[in-house]
Amino acid sequence: MTMLGISDKDLLRFSLVWVWLATALVSVWELQGQSARLLASAGMNTPALATLLILGGAAVDATLGLAMWLKPERRTYLLALAVMLTMTAIATVLDPSLWLNPLGPLTKNIPIAAVLLVLARRPS
Repeated sequence: MTMLGISDKDLLRFSLVWVWLATALVSVWELQGQSARLLASAGMNTPALATLLILGGAAVDATLGLAMWLKPERRTYLLALAVMLTMTAIATVLDPSLWLNPLGPLTKNIPIAAVLLVLARRPS
């Protein structure tokens, strides 16, 4: 137990739930923002398709966040890991300089992957 009266495992899980749900919300809130610019810089010149991709990604993020909250089990964490690795690979191809950003849009995925692996080894 931590000082907050919540287990370390649940603290890790809820921090990931926050990341996934916040990412979904921000993606929708800033629909024409960073994600749209990233897709445009990669040659995606069809705004409707870019919007569809961003909204689809937000839906996946929201679904994974809710699944980690409501159904925390091994396959949920492994699915989240697979989606995150896929999105990281796509972002790397589209803009490798994201790895050099001091705010860590991609570098944060390394510790997130580690937390997902730890949680996948310790199902609920």
